[in-house]
Amino acid sequence: MKQYRQHPFPVEDVRRFLEPGPIVLVSTAWRGQRDVMTLGWHMVMGFSPSLWACYLWNENHSFELAKRSRECVINLPTVDIVDTVVRIGNSSGAEIDKFASFGLSTTPGEAVAAPRIRECWASFECRLHDGSQINKHNLFIWEVVRAHVAHRPKTPRTVHYRGDGRFMVSGPDISRKRMFLPEML
Repeated sequence: MKQYRQHPFPVEDVRRFLEPGPIVLVSTAWRGQRDVMTLGWHMVMGFSPSLWACYLWNENHSFELAKRSRECVINLPTVDIVDTVVRIGNSSGAEIDKFASFGLSTTPGEAVAAPRIRECWASFECRLHDGSQINKHNLFIWEVVRAHVAHRPKTPRTVHYRGDGRFMVSGPDISRKRMFLPEML
């Protein structure tokens, strides 16, 4: 096996290597207002029920919409709309209608009021499962109550944030199915 020569690195920048998953677009709606935001700080918390947690900065317009509605949709974009994803993240829903400004098509959620984004490969409708960490850590723990996934491409090319405006794109799948012990994950 290859060995690596490691060097000191600023601890405040380790997130560039540890970002947990693909960039997502979180859509929210509350009393006639709606918003979409770009998000990278999230993690899977459980399988059954399907739990997913995310950090929403309390200064984001989406924070209040999510907190008050107790619902959201997690939309999974692919690399073909990465510029739109960045522009969404660079703007405020308190100032503009991001859906109109960035040409996003929506479809109503089936179980929640927040819209699904049709330009995204998948959309996961969520309801708040545990709000006990919202006021202290801005951490929302959601339960996915409906999932909508495109059949093609079979393996989407998702975008992962590396910090400082740099991204990487998911690559080809590799299989270790014969070695895998599902009870260990």
